[in-house]
Amino acid sequence: MKSKSALLVVILALASYAEAKKDKLAPELQNQTVSNSVNVIVQFNAPPTAADLTKISNHGGRSSGSIGLVNGMQVSLPANQADGLSDETSVKFISPDRPVKGSLTNSAPAINAPYAWGLGLDGSGIGVAVIDSGIGPKTSSVSISDLNKFGSTTSRVVYSQSWVNDGLGSYDGYGHGTHVAGIIGGNGYNSTGSADFQTIKGIAPNVQLINLRVLDSTGTGTDSSVIAAIQAAISLKKKYNIRVINLSLGRPVYESYTLDPLCQAVEAAYKAGIVVVVAAGNDGRNDSAGNGGYGTIYAPANDPYVITVGAMKSMGTPTRADDLIATYSAKGPTAIDHIAKPDLVAPGNRVVSVLENANAPLAVAYPENVISKSYYMNSPVATVTATKMTAAATTTSSTTTSSTPSSYFTLSGTSMAAPAVSGAAALLLQKNSNLTPDQVKARLMKTAYKVFPQFSSYTDPLTGITYTDQYDLFTVGAGYLDLQAALANTDSFTGVATSPTVAYDSTSQSVYFVNNSFAVWGGSSNWTSFAVWGGNTFVSNNFAVWGGSSPWASFAVWGGSAPWGNNTNNGFFAVWGGNSVSASGTPTKDAVNMMIKGDN
Repeated sequence: MKSKSALLVVILALASYAEAKKDKLAPELQNQTVSNSVNVIVQFNAPPTAADLTKISNHGGRSSGSIGLVNGMQVSLPANQADGLSDETSVKFISPDRPVKGSLTNSAPAINAPYAWGLGLDGSGIGVAVIDSGIGPKTSSVSISDLNKFGSTTSRVVYSQSWVNDGLGSYDGYGHGTHVAGIIGGNGYNSTGSADFQTIKGIAPNVQLINLRVLDSTGTGTDSSVIAAIQAAISLKKKYNIRVINLSLGRPVYESYTLDPLCQAVEAAYKAGIVVVVAAGNDGRNDSAGNGGYGTIYAPANDPYVITVGAMKSMGTPTRADDLIATYSAKGPTAIDHIAKPDLVAPGNRVVSVLENANAPLAVAYPENVISKSYYMNSPVATVTATKMTAAATTTSSTTTSSTPSSYFTLSGTSMAAPAVSGAAALLLQKNSNLTPDQVKARLMKTAYKVFPQFSSYTDPLTGITYTDQYDLFTVGAGYLDLQAALANTDSFTGVATSPTVAYDSTSQSVYFVNNSFAVWGGSSNWTSFAVWGGNTFVSNNFAVWGGSSPWASFAVWGGSAPWGNNTNNGFFAVWGGNSVSASGTPTKDAVNMMIKGDN
């Protein structure tokens, strides 16, 4: 009997040891037998030392640089050595240096931005860091752009840095980052004049832009480059008054946000007093796990401290009353941690914004997305006399509009929705510079517009597939961004605005918030769940959230073939396995197509 008991103790000890090892190693690095070199991010429990470098070397690895923001190092080592390195007591977690990609109607009217402009708010003095594919072409310094000070050649891009080695420096070699910057802070100069009948402006048209390039000419980057850019934004915060970071990029969730280096980096920015706004992702149509597109939020949008933004479509009208959710907009809850996401939604479908470079890959590949001048200018073929109002003087010039390329381009996706929220955050901070990231997030969520239909459907004309969306908290979050209401809100509070964890009660087949007394909506009567998420519309009624006649009963997320199954520690394989992503971890083909075309 003693020998059996001893054997049982050994077996349990080995199981515990194996589980501990697994907890320090990302899923893709477990059980590796090949000696091929892989690029990883090694996080340590404290800032790495010379002794840690020796440990890396002992496992055949070589460090290519430190990542101080997460106590980490970029390391190249044989894949089959990652397991052994994770045994070192100083190592917290090892993950691949994963690829990230951009999560690809004017946004302003739908969110009531003109109200803010009427108050004289335009983002002046606020710095927004755009971590993306760069801003503008190499000729931007000599052109008059919507991203310059109005009517001048002085750029509002006050700082630029790149982590992409392709010879372009910090300039946009893709077209995505410039478009995002235009949604945040385009001033509409190239659509302001006597021949123009509408002006295409960003939300905060005089904001300072900090250009941190991490995506190459295919729209792809790495975790380590994004983390380095976030660290740069933190270090430059005081010099350029950086109060907002926009991340219109992401990648699938592989581990808990408490271990993911990308999530740890955005939390560091939040702790430094910066509002971090992240695109939710474009995989809302992904039903490969049989869950109706739920559980598809990307990282770092899965972090509870950031503002995660889903995409609405404007339906071709300036009013928001008829707007509907874009079918590709990713849905919560998040994989592994079950965080309620997105936090809110904003216009993201077929958004018109700045095209600085007609030769950018996106413009060349999709010329039909270049906006005709007739969209905003009268007499697009005739020679017209256009008057431009500048801060210094009024100038008049004759141009043949048919021979002048358009300055604007359309893109779709949560990439386009996130910068609308970043611009809104900049205006809130211009009005009240003392607001904390938690207060900005809570005000935007509490005041969000909460009138939605119960369901909406869209049939893809190419595939014939009909997608149906239910307007629950995992689809639209706390509601639709309403800048006028947010600026009018004067509630003050202390506490954190972390997105809540949700849980599933199999007995009642209902979903509920896990109480957090430290959160601003956990106890205060002014910040109840009812006030923030809209009561029965989103959370209290089982039929409104999951149960009853909903198209995806509660088993679709938590039970049976749920994206997490019975093993919540291994969520990556269930949510993102099979055909949902390629081996490299890039979004589905359908998600990429949505970035360009959007829903009709």
